Amino acid sequence: MGEVKAYQYREMAAGRWAEMSLAEQMGNIGSEVSRTLKARKMGNEARCMKAFERALELFDLTIECTKEPWRLREICRAREEFCDYFMGNSWGTDAEKMMRYYDWFAAGR
Repeated sequence: MGEVKAYQYREMAAGRWAEMSLAEQMGNIGSEVSRTLKARKMGNEARCMKAFERALELFDLTIECTKEPWRLREICRAREEFCDYFMGNSWGTDAEKMMRYYDWFAAGR
């Protein structure tokens, strides 16, 4: 029997997340990405890892409820870029440019 995931966002995992628009979901993911970046910049690795885990959880919830293949591809790519940035940044991603992507969603576009 598989391990049961302990969600930090229990209410979201219970179905509320799927009721949100993609823009709302990505805006919320962006908030966690921002928290992760800020914690890393401040040198607070414990806080950084907690925010990193929350962001991944929200990415995964979004992936689970996304039906359109073209959207799924973009979300998976954004998750991959986020992971790469925090696990060595082999792609050379610029943090400010990454945040502009999420800010676009937070602005309600």
